[in-house]
Amino acid sequence: MTINEFNFAGKKAIVRVDFNVPLDGNGNITDDTRIRGALPTLKHILEQGGSLIIMSHMGKPKGKVNPKMSLGQIKDAVAKALGTDVKFAPDCAKAQAEAAALKPGEVLLLENLRFYPEEEGKPVGVEKGTPEYDEAKKAMKESQKEFAKTLASYADCYVMDAFGTAHRKHASTAVIADYFDQDNKMLGFLMEKEVKAVDNVLNDIRRPFVAIMGGSKVSTKIGIIENLLGKVDKLILCGGMTYTFMKAHGGEIGNSIVELDKLDVALGVEEMAKKNGVELVLAEDSVCCTGYDFGTFSVKPGAEVKTFPSNAIEAGWDGLDVGPKSQAKFAKAIEGAKTILWNGPAGCFECDDFCAGSRAVGEAVAKATAEGAFSLIGGGDSVACVHKFGLEDQVSYISTGGGALLEAIEGKVLPGVAAIKG
Repeated sequence: MTINEFNFAGKKAIVRVDFNVPLDGNGNITDDTRIRGALPTLKHILEQGGSLIIMSHMGKPKGKVNPKMSLGQIKDAVAKALGTDVKFAPDCAKAQAEAAALKPGEVLLLENLRFYPEEEGKPVGVEKGTPEYDEAKKAMKESQKEFAKTLASYADCYVMDAFGTAHRKHASTAVIADYFDQDNKMLGFLMEKEVKAVDNVLNDIRRPFVAIMGGSKVSTKIGIIENLLGKVDKLILCGGMTYTFMKAHGGEIGNSIVELDKLDVALGVEEMAKKNGVELVLAEDSVCCTGYDFGTFSVKPGAEVKTFPSNAIEAGWDGLDVGPKSQAKFAKAIEGAKTILWNGPAGCFECDDFCAGSRAVGEAVAKATAEGAFSLIGGGDSVACVHKFGLEDQVSYISTGGGALLEAIEGKVLPGVAAIKG
């Protein structure tokens, strides 16, 4: 069942959204992108004469009530975005009366799902790895089912529209689907777009296919890299992982970030790329600094900035961005691509002294997109890059999911999608 095929007239729809929006010290939303992303689905249901029960998490309250993470803080913002009043249920597990009273066209926002440990299904207050934990985990799984069943009892149908949490088998993202038959559960418009975007990149490939993977560690991206090496024509690896590759060949990397226990993994990636006929593109020069504050994203007073070959960085210098030669090399590798995946910046883009590499990548992706490529941007930092450089309207699709997108790229089945497809 798709959301376009379902008739919501007179039906109560419980919709899992991702309203985990950032708030300032006064509880004001600083970025409403996630709320705006859910509007097409929510408005569609209301326009068809359905009523809405909206559920989401906010932050990591770890199964305890925390007023600073209450969804009550965003009720008015949601109402403004929807253009209609929004009721609020202060306890998501005891909202039967509020849900039953809903009339067509009315909206109910449930309190933070994660105020209940059953949402994530993790035992609280028991040490992991102990026999007590195993028993508590088993009991929690049963409690999670009951929690999901309660949520499901509020509505006639279930809509999953929170891609950012689709990689988690939580009560509201996957388990709840068990309590609806196949004709009464579906993906929302945002989820459909996300799934289609990933499918375009991984299963409907137009070549050449170029992937750009940034990030500080090879270890956190190895599963994704290995999966991509069976699909891409070119793989650009940048960011902090550059120096693990340089070190694997005996290069000097100064104070740059490195995983000394992953040197063999780096060499294995190079071997796999060679075996699969994939062009592996690494930074040959790096913009370095003698004093960078990672906490404030700024250069410390008196620190110097200089460009070195990536495999010949002097002691005391930290590689923080790709140099001009690498920027041109990356742009050339992206030129002419027909499918592009970008996850992870090329350097410490938060600081203007070290954002030129990420800007060069972003502009090359935008240029290729203008020439007909499908470009998918995912991961918080990559998305932040696109917004910083004003390129959001010049790429094909910006994913709302960080971890979910990465797991989908890695080839893993997302529980939030599998639960709907049955």
